[in-house]
Amino acid sequence: MGAVKEGHARPVASEGDLAAPTHEGRSKGSRLLFGVDRWTGHPLTAVSVLAAGLAWVLLSVSFGFPNLWERVFQTLVAAVTVVMVFVIQHTQARHQAATQRKLDEILRVLPDANNALMALERASDQELRDTRHEHEQIRQTALDEHADRASGF
Repeated sequence: MGAVKEGHARPVASEGDLAAPTHEGRSKGSRLLFGVDRWTGHPLTAVSVLAAGLAWVLLSVSFGFPNLWERVFQTLVAAVTVVMVFVIQHTQARHQAATQRKLDEILRVLPDANNALMALERASDQELRDTRHEHEQIRQTALDEHADRASGF
């Protein structure tokens, strides 16, 4: 990692540190799902899948759409779809958790921030409603103040 900023206990990443993701402390399953997600995100992968699907259709047409081929194709498509749902869910959940921790850190270091909002995603439904209502009131007050200033009051 990079240098430790004054007043911070943890090292701050330098620009060069951000190039390659670290897999330390992650399970093999998580690393595998992350790798599949990165691999499937490449444009060449999409082009390859499209080309393979087109080749399959052309071969099926030339051989008169054999029933076995059709069943194999449908089974493969269904299996890949189910696997990709889990890959995407895992990587999105991980990215969301990292984003939440970053936002919590921003709240923690801002002097006037409401630290009660940290980890709000784990709050009860009532706490979420109360916070939303409080923020709606703050927004309305700000809009009213803006309208007053704009009208000259």
